[in-house]
Amino acid sequence: MTEPWCRLFKFIFPFLIKEKNIKVTSSGRLMAMLIGNPLIKAFFIIFLVSAATATGDAPFIIAHKKASLNRLKSGAERVSVSVNIYNQGFTAAYDLSLIDNSWPQDAFDIVNGNTSHSWQKLDAGGHLSHSFELEAKRKGMFHGAPAVIYFRIPTKSVQQEAYSTPIFPLDILEERPPEKKFEWAKRLMAKYGSQISVISIVVLFIYLIITPSKASKKKR
Repeated sequence: MTEPWCRLFKFIFPFLIKEKNIKVTSSGRLMAMLIGNPLIKAFFIIFLVSAATATGDAPFIIAHKKASLNRLKSGAERVSVSVNIYNQGFTAAYDLSLIDNSWPQDAFDIVNGNTSHSWQKLDAGGHLSHSFELEAKRKGMFHGAPAVIYFRIPTKSVQQEAYSTPIFPLDILEERPPEKKFEWAKRLMAKYGSQISVISIVVLFIYLIITPSKASKKKR
């Protein structure tokens, strides 16, 4: 049976465990994982900060932000950004607003969606997601800040806020070596090498059977 800290980690971060295929069976393994993985460490720090400010019957908002690069044939590079918001608390959160101002206009153009979005309500145990796409204007390393989620609790007059996880550094418009000649053939052989070998052997075997038959017919 797993220890209480491990059960708590699995309850708070089910999406992270599924995405990263993490196996947590003991507190020692959990601590080693936190020390060795900066992303998981950031998750846990955000959890501790949020837990310190949360009350017993309140929403508990956790957000996971990730970004991926997509190089187009034209040479341009686009950034696909998604933010997943989870309410791991016991009551609903209202009037939620996601704002991600970490993408400067002089470095990125918005091509799909918006960097902000609003929802009326997020129930306890619920999940919301938002995504948008940008196109990079210049090359270089980019370190994105966390997105901010504002929300309201009926029992409090002050607007609440939560932060998403940061993203890994993005190497925008990274120079890639030109594809070598016959590189596609190497990739094909690496992927389907065994099947191609079997087919080649079968074809050769059939050829060897047919060839002597043709030669014997000519002699007759």
